[in-house]
Amino acid sequence: MSEENSAATQYLSFILAGEEYALGILRVKEIIEYDTVTRVPGAPAWVRGVFNLRGSVVPVVDLTVKLGLPPIQLTRRSCIVVVEVRQGNEDIVLGLLADAIGQVIELGPEDVAPPPAFGTQVHVEYLLGMGRVGTARKFILLLDIDKVLSGQEVLSATALRAPPGEDTERTTGKVA
Repeated sequence: MSEENSAATQYLSFILAGEEYALGILRVKEIIEYDTVTRVPGAPAWVRGVFNLRGSVVPVVDLTVKLGLPPIQLTRRSCIVVVEVRQGNEDIVLGLLADAIGQVIELGPEDVAPPPAFGTQVHVEYLLGMGRVGTARKFILLLDIDKVLSGQEVLSATALRAPPGEDTERTTGKVA
């Protein structure tokens, strides 16, 4: 069953450039505190680097850069949302850098409005819709992570390997 057709779907919200976005929670594997990310020379600008997730090299995508927003300034609340992106018949694990984690929200089909044709900071094709939370008038942009990154972009990000002894970026000493 797809996320759009279920009776109620849970989403994990997070903050990017001051706006709240959300992903279907079934795509989220875990949330980890931002610690050490190794920059990889020649990587696309939207790839912050790679990190070690229990022995696996996982690329970290700065969604703000990919969405055309200012790059994330690291703070103590910065974190990596580890997600699975569907590419063909395979799930690829990626880390998504976020300014902060929001909340887990549950939205029924009646709570999700189609994305507007204009007025959002991100491309409409990247959105599943806009979630209306509770009685608030505020909307949360629901991202379709499979469309935010093309198949070729996911493959190029997962092909990255940290060169030995290369530059690493830690939150320690770089907190805004």
